[in-house]
Amino acid sequence: MREKLLERFISYVKINTRSDPSSTSIPTTKSQIEFALILKEELKRIGLTTISYNEKNGFLVGCLPKNAEDYLSIGFIAHLDTADFNAENISPLIHPNYDGKDVCLNKEKDIIMKVTEFQNLKDYVGQTLITTDGTTLLGADDKAGIVEILSVLDYFISHPEEAHGDIWVAFGPDEEIGQGADHFDVSAFPAAFAYTIDSGRVGHFEYETFNAAQAKITIDGTSVHPGTAYGMMVNAIKLGQDFDRRLPVDDVPEKTRDREGFYLLHDFHGTVDQVEMIYIIRDHDKGLFEKRKQYLIESVEKANQELDRERFSIELKDQYYNMKEIIEKDMKCVKIALQAMKNLNIEPIVTPFRGGTDGSKISYMGLPTPNIFTGGENFHGQYEFITLEVMEMATKTLIEIVKESKEM
Repeated sequence: MREKLLERFISYVKINTRSDPSSTSIPTTKSQIEFALILKEELKRIGLTTISYNEKNGFLVGCLPKNAEDYLSIGFIAHLDTADFNAENISPLIHPNYDGKDVCLNKEKDIIMKVTEFQNLKDYVGQTLITTDGTTLLGADDKAGIVEILSVLDYFISHPEEAHGDIWVAFGPDEEIGQGADHFDVSAFPAAFAYTIDSGRVGHFEYETFNAAQAKITIDGTSVHPGTAYGMMVNAIKLGQDFDRRLPVDDVPEKTRDREGFYLLHDFHGTVDQVEMIYIIRDHDKGLFEKRKQYLIESVEKANQELDRERFSIELKDQYYNMKEIIEKDMKCVKIALQAMKNLNIEPIVTPFRGGTDGSKISYMGLPTPNIFTGGENFHGQYEFITLEVMEMATKTLIEIVKESKEM
């Protein structure tokens, strides 16, 4: 298993599949289509006969048919794209039998991954460490999830004596920019429940996420030559700064944790004449989430009341919701995953996820989809790493999930 995991992983991470938030195509980058077609051929080589690539939504879907009647149909989902960090010319480095010391990623550029800064390295002494060369991300998020899913299919095809239900798999685009799952076709994925294979270190499992919204606030100023501006200029930049200062000072990401929500001023740009501010709003609690949105609306209204005319406008849209509200109606998918980990002596780490996953949206489409670990660390940057051993552990966990998915 390890040899094939390593071969696929090294091959796949070298493919630049970074998504593009400025693109209007689906998927947002051509390379994701090319990668999906590579995976389509791999599914054929593995032995799947039920395979389809949907050109409209960019999802590759396959199914290994059941060989037993008393098992549930389950799904595994991973994303094709990588995050907003350099993904050109990825050169993964393999460090066999890692010794627990600082890791030289790039001698020429003097890029060192130091144990004092990344103490999680100590957990992988003796393992086969895979890193970047310090100039790109690695792409374990989520190519590790992809190769782990493929290895699950390998296992059950090579062990026909192992009973299982339908095993559905899906590889989709644009997760990193929060768009791919919007187009997922649940009707073409008839599983009882599914898992996104997209979390971090071993044991991590999430079935509770933020509720999320985005607000775009536009501020119209009055631009006048500064030499004659007295009594006439209205500086939109200053209005924006004043507005942000009025929001609760402690309700920001850097001062909140666990289930505490926040406002984040994510983008601020413009001129004296006009400013655009982008806020993201997050809260695990649906009631508090709605109050946060209403507070922002009322803050805009109040700002307008204090000005000579209506200079503020707001566009508010929901992005995704807390999957817990769906999953807690039937906790079967949670119980099975936790039991699978316990079977392998893995200590489950179940925490509210301060973010969202594709499963956040897919769950609200009617398919409960919690999120489980790939084994990777330090995602979305030059210090990203994973080990071969944890990828194998993640694969074995998914295999156990299939084995535990008997009809109750």
